[in-house]
Order: sequence, then C-alpha cells, then structure tokens
Amino acid sequence: MRRVLTLILCLGFLTLPAQAAGGQEYVALTFDDGPSGRFTRRLLDGLQERGVEATFLLCGYRMEQYPDITQRMVDEGHEIGLHGYSHKSMKDMSRRDIAQELSDCQALLPRGYVPQFFRPPGGCCSDAVRQVAEVRGLAILNWSVDPQDWATNSAAAIEKAVLSHIHDGDIVVLHDMSDSSVQAALDIVDVLQEQGYTLVTVGDLARLRGISVRGGKTYTKFPPAS
Repeated sequence: MRRVLTLILCLGFLTLPAQAAGGQEYVALTFDDGPSGRFTRRLLDGLQERGVEATFLLCGYRMEQYPDITQRMVDEGHEIGLHGYSHKSMKDMSRRDIAQELSDCQALLPRGYVPQFFRPPGGCCSDAVRQVAEVRGLAILNWSVDPQDWATNSAAAIEKAVLSHIHDGDIVVLHDMSDSSVQAALDIVDVLQEQGYTLVTVGDLARLRGISVRGGKTYTKFPPAS
C-alpha cells in the first residue's frame, strides 16, 4: 500500500505546472521622475554591483540636465520609458498637448532608443492619454506595489511596505529622488534576491510571461499563468 501511495505522489509532482514545482519568480522595479544626479548615480552603482536591471520612467526636462546618466542607463542594460517632458498632470490635457509632452521627452532619449512604455505622471490615465499612447505604440505602465516612498524619509518603512506585499510578477513603483528611496531600493533587491526572486525590467518580465504589450493598453503586473 505504501508503494502505491508513493507512486501516486510521484506522478502528481510530475504533472504540476513548472511554476508550482519551483519555477523562477520575477519582480520588476521601476523608478519615476529622474534622472536626478547623485541619487540616480548611487542607485545605478548599486544595481550594477548586484547584477540587476530596472525600468526608469524619465522626465524630459531632467534628461536635459543629465544626458550622461540617461546614456549610462542604456549602456548598462536598463529599460527607459517616458514620463512626459514636464511632469505635469495629463489628466485634463488635450491630446495635442499630451502628444507634445511625449514627443519632447522621446526626442531626448539616446539616438536609436525606442521606448515601449509610458507612465503618465501620478498614474492618471484619461481617454486622451490612452488614445495618444495607442497612436504612438506606447503601452501604459502602472504598478501593483506602491510604497509611496515620496512621502517618507524612512528607508525601513519603504522596505516593509514593499516586502510585505510582493508577489511573483509584481511591478514596484519607486523614485530615485532621495537617499531613503535609493537605500530602500537596494535593500529590497538584496532581500528579494535572497528569497530567490530575479529582478528584471518590465519589458523582460512581459516577455518571460509570453505577453506582447500593446500600445494604449494599461499594465500593472505580469503574474504567472494560473
């Protein structure tokens, strides 16, 4: 009887999906509002030391200030998405103004770089935003985990807010605009790597999950297939 039960259990494990049988788990870290000088440089240094690539949603006026950092992001394998030129809310903007914000922002990217994601400032998404994004072939990128790091200077609070809610396929929104946010981000990477997660860009996460993102569609996470 024991042999029969053992055989049944073995057969059961063989039929489990790869994810349930110990497949790799992924998380994407995203950073808004930069580049921001020393904060972004420190973050990039830390990510490079850890072998991690992230997704940065950049503002045009900041890329004008730090073109070297923008180029470094691309050189080191990070993904860049658009966050508008001015960081003004697009909630009540006309389609023409939204298109201008995106054009002015994209024009500052390194030569030949074609973004696939756009995150409206504050995540505000109107019909006009969706329509412009669709025309320009940009997927709208939101998030599934938000520690509101912009509202605190406590790295520990940011870390707790992320790590207590993280799941396979999540997209985390952070900001490379303060020492506390940068420190929290690097600590989060360390903990997640220790837990067996792999940190990837949003684009890579989508591809790993077999999803071809579409312009104008909003994405918040890419969980494993159930």
